[in-house]
Amino acid sequence: MQEVLKFLKDAGTYYLATVDGDQPRVRPFGTIEVFEGKLYIQTGKVKDVSKQIQKNPKVEICAFKDGVWVRIAGKLIRDDRIEAKKHMLDNYPSLQAMYKAEDDNTEVLYFEDAVATFSSFTDAPRVVEL
Repeated sequence: MQEVLKFLKDAGTYYLATVDGDQPRVRPFGTIEVFEGKLYIQTGKVKDVSKQIQKNPKVEICAFKDGVWVRIAGKLIRDDRIEAKKHMLDNYPSLQAMYKAEDDNTEVLYFEDAVATFSSFTDAPRVVEL
């Protein structure tokens, strides 16, 4: 888990893929944290990405750094606890101008049944179960 977290943080930006009907949607994200042993992301409930995840929680993220990429496939589960939201916002103070742990918009989600696959053009893929 820590290897995956470090890779994503070092990459800075990862891309989250969701499904919108029969159309894939991909967008950049940057929030990533481990809370209570689970890998979390953050967004706003008013955004289309949140609505897509609630309809179909199966997602995939991908990040690239120094010739290596990681793909993480799994389900995202909403965690409405204030503690989880606060943990994320404490680690991303720049978000505090737009989000509050107590508001009805802030959403944190954790990966369930997730698998991370590290790949490159020179080495065989390596799988890490989260």
